[in-house]
Amino acid sequence: MYIIVVYDVDVKRVGRVHRFLKTHLFWRQNSVFEGEVSRSQLYEIKRTLEKLTEGDDSVLIYELPYESFTLHVIGVDKNPMGEVL
Repeated sequence: MYIIVVYDVDVKRVGRVHRFLKTHLFWRQNSVFEGEVSRSQLYEIKRTLEKLTEGDDSVLIYELPYESFTLHVIGVDKNPMGEVL
């Protein structure tokens, strides 16, 4: 499955959340990651994010079928996926 993770966390935790997500997903732009994951990887991501966040933090995870979505970029694509090695 393909997921998009969007987060808004306290500045004290934003670095830890960013570093963790970077190990599993592709960084798209500020506080947005995306990528293809298995069910077990999704479970691990959710479990770890629950441990890293607290209080008023917010994390949204969108699950998408990989074959049926289209990305439309308006303006600058801050980190185009074509640059991934």
